[in-house]
Amino acid sequence: MGFRVLYIENQYHLQLYLDNLKVETPQGDIQFSISDIQILVIDHYRSTLTVPLVNKLTENNVCVIICGIDHLPKSYILPMNGHFAQSGNIMKQITWSNEIKQILHQQIVKAKIFNQIEILKTNQCKYEVIKKLYEFYDTVDLGDATNREGLAAKMYFREMFGNDFIRFEDDVINAGLNYGYSIFRSLISSIIVGKGYLPNLGIFHKGKTNMFNLSDDIIEVFRPIVDKYVYDNLKEELLFKSKHREELIQLTVKKIEIDGKLQTVPNAVNEYVESILKVIETGKITDFKFPSPHVVDYDL
Repeated sequence: MGFRVLYIENQYHLQLYLDNLKVETPQGDIQFSISDIQILVIDHYRSTLTVPLVNKLTENNVCVIICGIDHLPKSYILPMNGHFAQSGNIMKQITWSNEIKQILHQQIVKAKIFNQIEILKTNQCKYEVIKKLYEFYDTVDLGDATNREGLAAKMYFREMFGNDFIRFEDDVINAGLNYGYSIFRSLISSIIVGKGYLPNLGIFHKGKTNMFNLSDDIIEVFRPIVDKYVYDNLKEELLFKSKHREELIQLTVKKIEIDGKLQTVPNAVNEYVESILKVIETGKITDFKFPSPHVVDYDL
């Protein structure tokens, strides 16, 4: 698994040179070993890349994100064959029981609410709101039949971003949330494919036109990482700037704690997905592990 994140925001030509990504710039060519790359974000609509490069990137399971003219991620490039046991894994994925899916959804919702509480506590938000989210956490039913996730999210976002905040409105805060979530979703999707599973077939999410139902299940516990960045950096901003996009991407190369150890974000995603697969295999909830929402710099 690579460790480097590349963000292309100018009109450059990208091609394959030996086993390297070569970026042709007016100042000269720059080369990066493809085996070192975890995420490649192309955020200029006139940038170009060659077919041999695309194939080599997918062979190495590099997460490739292509943004539109509005700078939001529009396309992910994923490999057709991500793992030697892909066919067998997909057959198992198709037969995951509804019972284990309900159990996992319950645990994922509880983990998400727990991480939301952690962010509220870090931001010194109202005790009454934190107390209410603890109540939601303690009363998540099997499959979240009473929608504690939605109730918690409504209170959480209003406490974070004000009573007038509406999710999916056209504003700076929502732009930051959407961008950050998209970056994490693409990273998660590449890891799912790398394990030989389909991002389409989810645990709870079942959208017929959604290619990333499983990714959208897994991302839930990571969303508060993005929320914290947006809270700290975008609440008073009028524009969603290039530096914000780059800093949101850089969240994926920081470290977070999972199972008592500091891991890089990609490694934490990997361990989290492995814990979900283990619960499906064993039926033991004690095998479920989820990451903290607090990121620290890579060199710590």
